[in-house]
Amino acid sequence: MEKITRREFFKIGATAVLTAVAPKIILAAEPDEIKKPVIGVATGKQEKLVKAAVDALGGIGNFIKEGDKVLIKPNISFAANSECGATTSVGITKQLVQLCLNAGAEKVVIIDYPLQNAELCVEMSGIKAAITDPNRVSLLMLGKERQFTEIAVPRGKILKSIKIAKELQKFDKLINLPVAKSHSATGVSLGMKNLMGLIWDRSLFHRVNIYQAIADLATAIKPDLTIVDATRVLTEGGPGGPGKTAIPGKVVAGTDVVAVDSYSVTVASWYNKSFKGSNVKYIVYAAELGLGEIDTAKMTIKEVKA
Repeated sequence: MEKITRREFFKIGATAVLTAVAPKIILAAEPDEIKKPVIGVATGKQEKLVKAAVDALGGIGNFIKEGDKVLIKPNISFAANSECGATTSVGITKQLVQLCLNAGAEKVVIIDYPLQNAELCVEMSGIKAAITDPNRVSLLMLGKERQFTEIAVPRGKILKSIKIAKELQKFDKLINLPVAKSHSATGVSLGMKNLMGLIWDRSLFHRVNIYQAIADLATAIKPDLTIVDATRVLTEGGPGGPGKTAIPGKVVAGTDVVAVDSYSVTVASWYNKSFKGSNVKYIVYAAELGLGEIDTAKMTIKEVKA
C-alpha cells in the first residue's frame, strides 16, 4: 500500500464522508503484525533525559525530518507548576522542542486544551520558556469548538466519531508528551489519556465507559512518538493536585503507546500500591484492540544514563 503523510490523510478525511478511512493513520495493526517494541528509559542528568531516551530509539532523526511541521502535546491543563506533578515539566518540553529544531523542523507548535483558565495554566506551568525560537516555535491553547473537526473512529467500540483539533490536519508529526500522574477517574494518566487534550468534548468520555473511549481514541489519533515525563510523578491527588509525589527521575520513550504506558505505570507506586499495564483498564482495552504490546517481558527495554 502506498504510504501517505499525516497531512495528506487528514486532507482526505476533510473532503470525504466520515466512514472513509486511511489505514496508515487510523487503522491499528492487527495483533500478529505488532513487532517487539523498543522502549527507551533514561535516567541521570535531567537536562539531557529527553535526548538520551530518544537516542535509545535511534535518535530524533528517525522521527523528525528537515522541513517537518511538528505538534508537541504536553499536559499543561492545570494551573500548577511542575513541582506539583500535574503538568509536564517545562524543562522536558524545552528539551524536546530543541531536539526537533536541531533535526530541522520548520515549525513546532506546543498544543493543549486546558481544563482550567488558559492564562493561568500558561503562567503557572512556565511553558513559555520552551519557546526557544519565536520564529519557529509557538504555543496554542485550544478552547473554541471551531478549532476542532469531526473524524470517524472506524475501530472504535463505543466511539464512532470524535471532534479532534484541526491542527492535526496541518502538521507532519505528532509527539505526545504526557506527565505520568494519578487520575481520579482512570487511576493513572499516561500517553493515551493525554490524547484527550486534543478533542473537543471530553465530557462525553465521562458519560460512557471512559476506559474503552480512551482506547478507541488511540485508534484515531496515533502519535509518531510518545515520551512520558516521569521525572516527578503525582502518585496521589491527580489529575490536578496537590497530592503525594515521587521522583523516579525518568523519561520513557517509544512509538508503541500501549507499551510506553504499560512500562510507565511501573516506574512508581500509585496510591501506595504497585501496578502493571494489565491493572489499568484503558491499557488493557487498547491492547485488545491490537494497538500495542502490554507485556513488558515482550518489550526491548533500553535503559540508558544521560
